[in-house]
Amino acid sequence: MAAPQSKITPVDPVWNQIQHEAREAVQTEPLIGGFVHACILHHKSIEKALSYRIAAKLASNEMSMVVIREIVEEAYAADPSLVAASRADLVAIYERDPACHRLLQPILYFKGYQAVQAYRVGHHLFSQGKHDLAYFVQMRVSEIFGVDIHPGATIGKGIMIDHAHSIVIGETAVVGDNVSMLHSVTLGGTGKEEEDRHPKIGDGVLIGAGAKVLGNIKVGHCSRIAAGSVVLQEVPPCKTVAGIPAKIVGEAGCDQPSVSMNHMLGPWEQQQ
Repeated sequence: MAAPQSKITPVDPVWNQIQHEAREAVQTEPLIGGFVHACILHHKSIEKALSYRIAAKLASNEMSMVVIREIVEEAYAADPSLVAASRADLVAIYERDPACHRLLQPILYFKGYQAVQAYRVGHHLFSQGKHDLAYFVQMRVSEIFGVDIHPGATIGKGIMIDHAHSIVIGETAVVGDNVSMLHSVTLGGTGKEEEDRHPKIGDGVLIGAGAKVLGNIKVGHCSRIAAGSVVLQEVPPCKTVAGIPAKIVGEAGCDQPSVSMNHMLGPWEQQQ
């Protein structure tokens, strides 16, 4: 008779690191112990922690935390890619944001990360035909975080939205993988069109603070949009655009602008 096989617990380095950082935070600052235990240490996985965090932020007198947490957990169970994207977003922020020193920080404190994770649940609901529930999530994300992403928009993984004040992303917008954007970015329409009317952002794009990209136009992969620009025409891959209206002022400057997070224009570009 064969010996029974022992159940192997899968190793999760990201979650293990988050828990380690959480224990260190409690030891360093005991006054936040209850908060950190509720958000991190009471949970067995990152998806359980995220479902708690999203529910805690979005709950209101109109919909309880218990109900929202059930909605989030059902979404994660039905579509594991949501959790995979949340991990990619977490690592992206840790690698790109100089203010992020621990994986723990975005889950606990960064509203850009929290808003995107809530959007992902809303997008899942929208794709399942649960439009009113998705709109409720959108409404609460807008109210709590100041981030208004239509649940019909399609956003890739490895996303960093830094500061995240006044972000607007329209219904038919598409954002690729490994995109970074700063506060007050708008991916919007140009009028009252009802069909495909919002921008298509390629992989690896860096969008500066206050930039507006308007209309059903393509922004090529690994390009840069300078802060305060208004983009109304297609942007080729690996270029930098700046101005109102935005014009090409040079090359992107590196292979991965969204990772380097270099917003500075070169001497030639500044003269344009």
